[in-house]
Amino acid sequence: MNVTSYPVVVLVLSFIVLVLSARLGVFLGKQWGLPDGAVRDDFGIIQGATLTLLGLIIGFTFSMALNRYDQRKNHEEEEANAIGTEYARAGLLPSGDAAKVRPLLIAYLDQRIAFYEASAFDDLSKIDAQTAKLQAELWSVVQAPAVAQPTPIVALAVSGMNDVLNSQGYTQAAWWNRIPVAAWGLMVMIAICSNALVGFGAREAQRESKLLLILPLVVAIAFFLIADIESPRGGTIRVHPQNLLNLASSLRAP
Repeated sequence: MNVTSYPVVVLVLSFIVLVLSARLGVFLGKQWGLPDGAVRDDFGIIQGATLTLLGLIIGFTFSMALNRYDQRKNHEEEEANAIGTEYARAGLLPSGDAAKVRPLLIAYLDQRIAFYEASAFDDLSKIDAQTAKLQAELWSVVQAPAVAQPTPIVALAVSGMNDVLNSQGYTQAAWWNRIPVAAWGLMVMIAICSNALVGFGAREAQRESKLLLILPLVVAIAFFLIADIESPRGGTIRVHPQNLLNLASSLRAP
């Protein structure tokens, strides 16, 4: 199970881990102590550099998540354009084949909408199987006239069907393209070190203060937002198949 697919779990776990890291820093600070003077100044430099690195890593990872979200949106638009274009190009095929292609395209469009709207991971296997079946049927329908009448007009319809099938593959690849586990691990480790340093460097009056909860909370919220944007299905910020839904409405309009 990929924990990052569940942003709420990421929020809770990261907050607990980071709070414990800060408390560990406080405990070590009490045991070892940190004298005032040059040593504390050097420690402040290390602490500031670590916090700066944490901010940079979070910013870069957030940018990666946004890029993946935009990529999924773009592929949804491309899928809608490919299906709509092929629906129109189906008229270039012989009338009997066109009558077969268009209902199949509408059924295929419904499966693509279901793919985007599915929230349960268990439903994906059924959707993927039905999508693969419809793809095979669509290709077989356009393949027959292409073999019987290899004209440029028929080739245009075949090319459009190829775009339909390819767009689904590009979409699937984009949904599989997640932030690497190593990147998450690096970000979490830097966050743990940062919170431990904050707790270690806290003065006596600050060690029991609720101010030590602020940094863990802020970082946990940042992790939650990254996981929410980056997760195609588990998050609240998801790609809504608006283009596909509009296409389905237009194709079913009288």
